[in-house]
Amino acid sequence: MKKILIIEDDKSIAELQKDYLEMSGYEVVCAFDGNAGLQYIKSQNPDLVILDLMLPEKDGFDILKEISGTKQIPVLITSAKTEETYKVKGLNLGADDYITKPFGMGELVARVNSHIKIYEKFNNTKKKLISAGELTVDVQDRRIFVNDNEVFLTQKEFELLLFLIENPNIVFNKETLFERVWGYDALSDATTVTVHVARIREKTVEYSGKQYIETVWGAGYRFRS
Repeated sequence: MKKILIIEDDKSIAELQKDYLEMSGYEVVCAFDGNAGLQYIKSQNPDLVILDLMLPEKDGFDILKEISGTKQIPVLITSAKTEETYKVKGLNLGADDYITKPFGMGELVARVNSHIKIYEKFNNTKKKLISAGELTVDVQDRRIFVNDNEVFLTQKEFELLLFLIENPNIVFNKETLFERVWGYDALSDATTVTVHVARIREKTVEYSGKQYIETVWGAGYRFRS
């Protein structure tokens, strides 16, 4: 049974999320402050984290900073903050998704299902190396190397880059990339793709001096083989 950690200081919201996820077959644990949530992540390695931003003791951004690069765990931010700056900051710190409160419990469960399914798919992939110029992808171990230097990507950054590498020279718009990588439709989440592309470029250009993902203005993105 997959284990979900909810880090949420509003106990009524946390319990409601917990009830719906348990009805969907998940084991669910709740933490009501940032320190408790971070300790659980470090000691128990949950399969997915649902993270509020405004938390006592340690906020959601601080938690993301501490686990970034050390934990390969899908993280879904749930927040009442609707400003784009919060969403961009959360995604830049390694979150995989951002859901604005209030939202339906059906949507939350669907997003959790999607992230768990995609994470399992990539973890179960047989040993496979993909090379494109100076860039090498170890699919099974989920590692990226540029000119023999390892580049540390978050789960969704890795999956987005892998999808584009496996479909070279094809232009995908943001909506299609969101659906294919995140696994569900979201008409207003183009920012998520933009932020992840920018992060991949920032991390890989350091060792190659080039951008692997090309912007096709008015159309989308493609990986140039």
